[in-house]
Amino acid sequence: MSNVKDVAALAANHVNPDDLPWIPYFGEAKFKLLKVNPVTGQNLTLLKVPPGMQLPPHFHSGTVIVYTIQGVWRYVEDDWISRVGDIVYEPAGSKHTPNGLGDEDVITLNIVEGTLDYLGEGGEIIARDNWESFLKRYLAYCASEGIEAVDVTKF
Repeated sequence: MSNVKDVAALAANHVNPDDLPWIPYFGEAKFKLLKVNPVTGQNLTLLKVPPGMQLPPHFHSGTVIVYTIQGVWRYVEDDWISRVGDIVYEPAGSKHTPNGLGDEDVITLNIVEGTLDYLGEGGEIIARDNWESFLKRYLAYCASEGIEAVDVTKF
């Protein structure tokens, strides 16, 4: 049987994305870091990609769930198109190349487990992201812009 103190420790944590900055990512693409879990390696981000922009191909060591909030996008390797309200499930070990379509910014909510490796033309890793690199980039951006960082590791 749990006591009141145990229940309080399990209280929900609210995050208001408006309190978090858009941080430069690749080219004109930006992200908002919503939450990181150093124990499991999971990170939650919003990703904003300008219309027509293609991100580098990338490989996931873990699963990824992407929910489309705004805009239209697809993976160059696939026939489907993701629109507002669609969910894309990416199995661990998958590789793909995201491409924004249409005439408005694409905004997605991304739930990422593990490492994200961006690949160059020869298949070499040109950038690697995980919860720790996203957190470091977020904290550095906040420091450089004079923004008070929100504790996105708090649960």
